[in-house]
Amino acid sequence: THRYSLGQSVRLKRSFNTVQESREIYQITARLPPRGDSLQYRIRSEAERHERMATEDSLEPVHASRNDEGAALLERTFGDGQGTKA
Repeated sequence: THRYSLGQSVRLKRSFNTVQESREIYQITARLPPRGDSLQYRIRSEAERHERMATEDSLEPVHASRNDEGAALLERTFGDGQGTKA
């Protein structure tokens, strides 16, 4: 069973030549048949014009950062920032 769902945000796992800050975020665009024992996906980044194929063991999920969680809490608490009533 595939671990990632269509549209989910993922990153390619770090390797010896990648820098943490420069790793692209990709979206799962398709689940592909397994190649041997490895499940495969088609992924795409907004920064690239092409899609890539990646095995499940080369991907990791993207988790919301603390800043994103804080922004969501502010929006739920105070609305969308359109001002206050006098």
